[in-house]
Amino acid sequence: MFELIICSLVTLLPDYLYRRYVQNKRLGKEITFYSVWYELRWGITGCLLLTVSLITMIFYFHPSTTSATLYFRTVSILPEIPGRVAEVGADFSVSVSRGSVPVSQGDLLFRLDSSKQEAALETAKRKVAEVDAAIVSAEVDVTKAEAQVQETRAAYQQAKDELNVKSELQRRNPGIVPQRDIEKLQVVVSQRQAGIDAAVAGKQSLLTRVSTLLPAEKASAEAALAQAQVDVDKTFVRVGTSGRVEQFVLRVGDVVNPLMRSAGVLIPEGAGQRALQAGFGQIEAQVMKVGMVAEATCISKPWVIIPMVVTTVQNYIAAGQFRGGENLVEAQNVAKPGTILVHLEPLYQGGLAGVTAGSSCIVNAYTSNHDEIAAKETSTGRKIVLHVIDGVGLVHALLLRIQALLLPVKTLVLSGH
Repeated sequence: MFELIICSLVTLLPDYLYRRYVQNKRLGKEITFYSVWYELRWGITGCLLLTVSLITMIFYFHPSTTSATLYFRTVSILPEIPGRVAEVGADFSVSVSRGSVPVSQGDLLFRLDSSKQEAALETAKRKVAEVDAAIVSAEVDVTKAEAQVQETRAAYQQAKDELNVKSELQRRNPGIVPQRDIEKLQVVVSQRQAGIDAAVAGKQSLLTRVSTLLPAEKASAEAALAQAQVDVDKTFVRVGTSGRVEQFVLRVGDVVNPLMRSAGVLIPEGAGQRALQAGFGQIEAQVMKVGMVAEATCISKPWVIIPMVVTTVQNYIAAGQFRGGENLVEAQNVAKPGTILVHLEPLYQGGLAGVTAGSSCIVNAYTSNHDEIAAKETSTGRKIVLHVIDGVGLVHALLLRIQALLLPVKTLVLSGH
C-alpha cells in the first residue's frame, strides 16, 4: 500500500494534474469511472510498473521473514545407567508441585538404588587390602629368604673347609684319609653350592614379586576400586549446568532408563538469549551477508524494535539433506523450498532481555552499500542507484514498525482466540 501511494505521487498524480490544469478535464465530468482508464492510462500504467519494481527492489535488497525464532537447546535429565529411584533431592520433593525449579550446577536431582554398585565397591576395597597384606607377607618372606641364603652359604663354607683339610692330609700322608671320604665331601660341597643358588634364586623371585608383581596387582585392584567408585557415583544424578528443571515428577520407586524414560527436562540458564535464528527465502542467498544490520520484533515483547546484526549465514539449505539408505532420492518429494538459516545477535548488550526463549519474531535485514558509494572508482550513475537501494530500506523499516504496532491486535483480536 505504501509503495503504491509513493509511486502514485510521481506517476498518477502528475498525469492527473496535466489533464486537469492543461487539458481542463475534471473529475466527474470528462474524467469518470468509465473514462478514467483512457484518460489516466499513462499514469496508471506507470504507477503499476513502478510499484511492482519498487516492491521487488525493497523485498530483494532488504529481505524480510516471519520465520524467526529464539531456538534453545534443552538437556534431558537421564542417568548413565538404568535403575530404580531410591532418593529424590530434597529441593525437588518439596518444590515439584510448582512445575519449575531453579537449580545450580552440582545440585543432586535424584539417586538410584546402588546396592549392587556398593557391593562391587566393597569387593574392590577388600581386594586392595588383600594385595597390601600380600605385600607385607612377601616382604617377610624376603627377610626369611635372606636368612636361608646366609644359612646355605655357611653350610657350604663348612663343607668346603672340611674338604680342604682332608685333601691336605691326603696330600701329606697318602692313604691316611680314605679316598671315599674325600669324594663324599666333594659331593657335599657341590650340593651346598646348589643350595646357595636355589636360595639366591628364591630370594630374587620374592624381590621381583615385591617390586613388580604385587605393585602391578595393587594398581589393578586400585583401578577396579576407582571403576567401582565411578559406578557408585553414576547412581547420583546431579545438575550439569545451572538453569531450571521442568516436568520433573519422579518419585521413589520409579524406574528410569536412559534409552526410554527420562526424568525431566533441564533448560540451561540463558538459553535462547544469545542469538536469533531466522529463515530467509532462497532468492536472498546473494544478498544476505555477515555484518548486515537487521531489526526484529517479537510476539513476547510487542511494540519493541530490537536492533540486530547478522553474524552467520548458513551456506546450505536444510531441505536438501538426505539420509543414506536403500532408496534413491526423488527430487520431487521435497515438500517445499527450504530457507537460508541466518543467525542474528543483538547490536547492543541486553538487546534480547525480556524476550521469551522460543518466541516467534519478525525480522528485517537491510542492505548497506555505503562502502561502495564512498569508493572513488564507483561511477555517478551507480552511486545514484545504490543510494536509491539503500534509501528504499526506510519503507521496509516503516512497515516493520507498523507490523510491531498491529501485532498485539492481530494476535489477540483478529486471530479469533
